[in-house]
Amino acid sequence: MVADQKSAGTASPVYALLEKPSMIDFPGSLCGVFFLSGCNFTCGFCHNATLMGSKQAGITWDRLDEICRQFKNDWVDAVCITGGEPTLSPDLVELINFFRERGFKIKLDSNGARPDVLKKCLPLIDYIAMDIKAGLSGYAEIAGFTDTGKIEESVKLIMSSGVDHEFRTTVIDPFHTDEQMLEAGELIRGARRYVLQAFVPQDTLPGKEFRTLRRTTPARLRHLEKLMAPYAQEIIVRGA
Repeated sequence: MVADQKSAGTASPVYALLEKPSMIDFPGSLCGVFFLSGCNFTCGFCHNATLMGSKQAGITWDRLDEICRQFKNDWVDAVCITGGEPTLSPDLVELINFFRERGFKIKLDSNGARPDVLKKCLPLIDYIAMDIKAGLSGYAEIAGFTDTGKIEESVKLIMSSGVDHEFRTTVIDPFHTDEQMLEAGELIRGARRYVLQAFVPQDTLPGKEFRTLRRTTPARLRHLEKLMAPYAQEIIVRGA
């Protein structure tokens, strides 16, 4: 079965994918990375800016099936569904089941804005990574999102689900002060993993003001690694 009640020639929610498997997107697994378009945040530092905005046409289900077969031949044992924001897709649960039927472990990336959808997905996946853009007081400025109660709800759902997980923050100077990070830490206190990611400026970032900011320094990341240690079982630094 290519997809429940779907014609093989119809479009799937997958807009794009990495041609080569990833060794970093699913801890301990070789992983295929699949992108869904559309996002309800307006982060000016987004590195996947082409996936922001409205939903775009996806590749067909039968082509997706071919890609999965090739990945299996290349020893890929997991997939990462990312975006954009995957929970905006009405076909997300179907996509998860599609990958599950083909024997893949499944990781979902999310911004946490739709806890109602996450609640449906969590029993079907093996790993989830949720972005923590800032402490709740910073969401309106950094992400253009004000319904922070949904962020809190998603964090609680993930931490109580039993699903392996990480929360992660891209650290941007001067926005992510120690005070802002401590607020974020309180939001995810008791998490399994908290990931601190370096911000890397690029000329293609959607927010022009972010293009000329400096890259997060290793010293800043190491300082935050110690500062955030009380809030998660494991603190991981990426990009130092």
